Amino acid sequence: MSVTDLPVLTSPLLDLPGVRHAFFTRQGGVSTGIYDSLNVGRGSQDDPADVVENRRRAAAHLGLPEGALNTCYQIHSAQALVAEAPWNGERPQADGVVARAAGIACGALAADCAPILFADPTARVVAAAHAGWKGALGGVAEATLERMVEQGARLGDIVAVVGPCIGPASYEVGLEFLERFAAEAAENIEFFTPVDGVEKAMFDLPAYVLHRLRRAGVTRCEWIGRDTCAEEAWFFSNRRAFKRGEPDFGRLLSAIALV
Repeated sequence: MSVTDLPVLTSPLLDLPGVRHAFFTRQGGVSTGIYDSLNVGRGSQDDPADVVENRRRAAAHLGLPEGALNTCYQIHSAQALVAEAPWNGERPQADGVVARAAGIACGALAADCAPILFADPTARVVAAAHAGWKGALGGVAEATLERMVEQGARLGDIVAVVGPCIGPASYEVGLEFLERFAAEAAENIEFFTPVDGVEKAMFDLPAYVLHRLRRAGVTRCEWIGRDTCAEEAWFFSNRRAFKRGEPDFGRLLSAIALV
């Protein structure tokens, strides 16, 4: 396997003319230990040189230089930015990146949170967003869609795919968490399954993100169906690392670009 041919996941919905995308796994990088091996998180405690090399490999997979991989300093917000040029290592604080120029990769980092890749192939606008529970509840998907529409995209033409994230069988939460979602909309209760015998529930994050996308007007969307917490060989997981008492965790990349 060459460094530009990494083991990635893709979605048929994003197999579009003039668009390249990838949901990268943890495989194919140079990092070691708990970061083994394709850790792209500059906010991690990994060797910075290894992170840069991993990001270079990911960008090369998309046919771009490392500096064209635009990812944010993610803050679990509903803030989305338009990238008009490669950021060359700059990390503005936000959780969504939108682009309508070729040569820019819009990227989202995650390690259980839900990455979302968007594309309007007709208007040639693409985007990536990081949707943890807080960002999803706060409206990061909607904010990213708004920026895309401002750049000429049409809601009816946008497709969106939720990448690898913590799945409904892995995400146990307290009832106060459920109550916060129910306060936003009573229908949100449907994304929680009670756990017998304890005051806990299982939360279906990908289904909730898809619900928010559909509610915003995206009719073609899907989850790629992979659970970061359950599939250790393929993905980093914040929750898995926490349960083991590990001091840190790697970050996965999902990215999309116009060509």
